[in-house]
Amino acid sequence: MTNVVTRPPARRPRGGSPQSAKTESERTLAAGPGRRIIVGVDDSPAGLSALRWAVSQARSGAAPLVAVRSWALGLPRHGGRRRRRLAQIHPHVVLYFDGTEQHDASAKLVRKSFRMAVGGMPRDVTVTVETPEGDPAAALTGIATAEGDLIVVGREPGRSMRHLLHGSVSRYCCGHSRCPVVVVPGGEYRAGGGTP
Repeated sequence: MTNVVTRPPARRPRGGSPQSAKTESERTLAAGPGRRIIVGVDDSPAGLSALRWAVSQARSGAAPLVAVRSWALGLPRHGGRRRRRLAQIHPHVVLYFDGTEQHDASAKLVRKSFRMAVGGMPRDVTVTVETPEGDPAAALTGIATAEGDLIVVGREPGRSMRHLLHGSVSRYCCGHSRCPVVVVPGGEYRAGGGTP
């Protein structure tokens, strides 16, 4: 069974500790009727666990699933947030970039992640794939604006150099979202959508 941490919306007062969803009934409450489930997608073990959990909740609650994979120049491959560089581009240099290749690569990674996590795009769940340009955490919190939305993100265990350099999408979402956030820690992953 995957250990799942649910955090309340950021607008609620802090002071309580995160609650761990321990029973199946507690988990099912996270995806009530009329709720969209917005999941951050990458192909890391934590990202695949989050996607698997989100698909399961969408199925059990008949909720639409929004799979989000943002892209931007300078983003790390397996999630994370982009830190702004201290050096700025010369003010007279104009760069044109339409992002078609990055958009297509993001959509391809979403399809690959669904294949790895649950065996392909689920036919019994309404899935919308969004590949916005920009910071992944800001994209997730920007998309999750409707009443009853739920954000699902993965989180790799421990602190790594990558985490220190790129920041944490899950931490940003927990601190800035207007809806509940479910953080699914990474764990063992089995191909074909088996539970860890």
